[in-house]
Amino acid sequence: MAEGSVIGQSTVVRGNVRGEGSLEIFGRVDGDVSVTGDVTLGENASVRGDVNGARLTIGGTVTGDLRGTEAVVLERTAQVTGDIIAPRLGIEEGALVRGGIRMDAPTGSGRAQSDRRPAPRAEAPRPAARPAAPPPSAPAQKKQPPAPVVPAFRGLTAKKKKVRGR
Repeated sequence: MAEGSVIGQSTVVRGNVRGEGSLEIFGRVDGDVSVTGDVTLGENASVRGDVNGARLTIGGTVTGDLRGTEAVVLERTAQVTGDIIAPRLGIEEGALVRGGIRMDAPTGSGRAQSDRRPAPRAEAPRPAARPAAPPPSAPAQKKQPPAPVVPAFRGLTAKKKKVRGR
């Protein structure tokens, strides 16, 4: 791939797409997409496979996992069925996601994923302990449990009982 490639609106790709640089998809891809640069998926575009890239901007439909090494942004028209893995995630109101979300540290840190440990944090000096407060003079009122939830049944009517003559 060159600096940036485009899959047009009327184009259908059956198979995996791999390469260097960025990619814009406005058509349909039936296969995995894996590029070193950014991936932009147009509003009417669809991908049936995993999408991997630096920064993923999704406006269309993806049935597969999303993995962004920098970030994943879901626009309001996005529909994703699959897991999302990225160090940063943005989801506009209206976007639909069905899958898991995992936010990992950026992969450019040079450390292996399993070798990551949180950096030690400097703690602020703690203030001297305060003496315990005396118990309140007024007795505390007991909290009442919430009312039980009763499911509503619609469309059911009570049957009248027949009265037998004496």
